[in-house]
Amino acid sequence: MLHGSRIKSGMTNVGGIGMTTGRHHGMDWLRIGAFALLILYHIGMYFVPWGWHVKISQPLDWVTIPMLATNSWRLALLFLVSGYASAALFAKLGGSGAFARSRSARLLIPLIFAMIVIIPPQPWIELVGQHGYPHGFGYFWRHDYFGFHKLAGIDLPTWQHLWFVVYLWVYTMLAALLAALIPAAARARIADGAARVLAGWGVLVWPLAVWLLIYALFPDHDETHALFNDGPSHLHYLTPFFVGWLLRVRPQLFDAVARWWKVALLLAVLAVVPVAWIEWAWPGDTIAPDWVFLPYHVARQVNGWMAIVALIGIADAKWNRDHPRRAMLAEAVFPFYIIHQTIIVVVGWYLLGAGVAALPSFLILLAATVTGCWLFYAIGRSIGWLRPLIGLQRQ
Repeated sequence: MLHGSRIKSGMTNVGGIGMTTGRHHGMDWLRIGAFALLILYHIGMYFVPWGWHVKISQPLDWVTIPMLATNSWRLALLFLVSGYASAALFAKLGGSGAFARSRSARLLIPLIFAMIVIIPPQPWIELVGQHGYPHGFGYFWRHDYFGFHKLAGIDLPTWQHLWFVVYLWVYTMLAALLAALIPAAARARIADGAARVLAGWGVLVWPLAVWLLIYALFPDHDETHALFNDGPSHLHYLTPFFVGWLLRVRPQLFDAVARWWKVALLLAVLAVVPVAWIEWAWPGDTIAPDWVFLPYHVARQVNGWMAIVALIGIADAKWNRDHPRRAMLAEAVFPFYIIHQTIIVVVGWYLLGAGVAALPSFLILLAATVTGCWLFYAIGRSIGWLRPLIGLQRQ
């Protein structure tokens, strides 16, 4: 049974289907925060010893530890909040066809625009800096980028960080297809059954069990972000996507989260300890002994799902309130996401060339990325024909 506070906020059952009628502002803030964290994470990629498009001349091993504390859940959280928002949009549009058309327009148009205009500096900088590519950017864009081939192992053209958009589009099309094929009454029974499974401590256990099973079946899989050879990653990310969808259509799951999010937070923090210790003991390219891999990956799965449950609980308990800036920030996150990595890579390229030290490099990257993202959003939202190209609705 729903708590009275949740009924007052507009989260009620409609026609026996359990669709929420109000907006959960906490989930909006969670989405905004998740994208902000993603931008900070990509700034961090300039400093860690992991491979990336452009790197500081002397990477910092210790930066990997705070980044590892987030990278087991940050993308899964984005898919969860996207599943929640997708379910809300599906209810608003009232059918699979309208939902599929809306999602395709909002995701594929900016994806294609970004692949043509925004992303090309990233592979060019990587090719010049790490593979000795001899030509300038103009030559690269005209002659090599659209070659539909590999150049120094890089697929061209490329969607780079916008792989998330590609995967999200596929998942929303899958949701639209299932909704078209499964009658509404059957969907309601499936949602009811899933909500019963996830009620109580099930919200902690069963999604984590799915993740651990995926790891057990595919222990050697590394994410490719290439769509067609990334099956285990799809299974991993579809789990939070459909849990997010279920949170929207069966809001009583927030009650289970409310009971268990503090336990989840404790488990998430405890699970970071072995991950951080292993990374500290065998930093960078140091080869770790075989015995560390199983506890390392199991701890990451535990940290990932428990952190997500804890963050949903915090968003529900602490952030479910509106603010004059919320709507603008919620609108801005997609344009920010589209442009941010190109800004980081380009600015990082000039910082590397100038030999700027780590701390001023971080401050410059942060200031340049925030400023550039705001300009991209502010200019794009004010010009009607640009709005759909940067992921905004037409006015």
